[in-house]
Amino acid sequence: MTGPEASPSASPSFRLAYVPGVTPSKWVRIWNERLPGIPLTLLQVSAAEAPDMLRGSGADAGFVRLPIDRTGLAAIPLYTETTVVVVPKDHIVAAVEEVSTGDLADEIVLHPLDDTLEWESLPGRPALERPATTADAIELVAAGIGVLVVPQSLARLHHRKDLTYRTVTDAPESRVALSFPDGEPTDLVEEFIGIVRGRTVNSTRGRAQTPPQPKQRKRPEAAGAGRKPTAGTSGGKNPRGGSGGAKGGAKGGAKGGKSSKGGKPRRRP
Repeated sequence: MTGPEASPSASPSFRLAYVPGVTPSKWVRIWNERLPGIPLTLLQVSAAEAPDMLRGSGADAGFVRLPIDRTGLAAIPLYTETTVVVVPKDHIVAAVEEVSTGDLADEIVLHPLDDTLEWESLPGRPALERPATTADAIELVAAGIGVLVVPQSLARLHHRKDLTYRTVTDAPESRVALSFPDGEPTDLVEEFIGIVRGRTVNSTRGRAQTPPQPKQRKRPEAAGAGRKPTAGTSGGKNPRGGSGGAKGGAKGGAKGGKSSKGGKPRRRP
């Protein structure tokens, strides 16, 4: 709400949460271009904290990793990430393009507490302790303690020169979604949904539209309506194709009586 009675604290703004591995810069840039008067604040949170932040109105919307507890929340899935295994560069896995979970059967596979992959059965052999975070697990991989299976964006986020990663073909995949409080989205949330979904700036979705007005058709005037016939002509056409009136009469007179050329008719003696 804006106006002379609105306080500075009531100025509109938009708070966007995002979990590690998600890069919202492209969407933030489009927001700033379209809505330069409404500041967007980025809030980085852990995957576990994001749902409660949205439910508690700590953010207007947020990028989360599915699955989450959707109580009180709506979620629009956006894309699915490739799952990879992070290994030292001199590891045997680094010699191939991709592996299966079966290929990791003899490996110690680290399982951090903040892991968001839905495992039915963890591959490999378990470590003695679970690392607290993915960042901690990366350090253990670099130390040669084990390997780590994560979404590809997290492998890139924690990139190290001494580590590499390869695709795991049959591992669970992580889905990234845009989430916000359940119910009718606010105008600003609707604007951000449009940006994420690629709507153009001229899109009218979510805005009131004026219904199209029917075009008024002009009534054709009747032939000759409102016009008087010209003097010396009839009001209609000759059924034989000629026009009636003076023209027809002139022809008839010429044929009916013959007159001598150059003056009065001669009298008989």
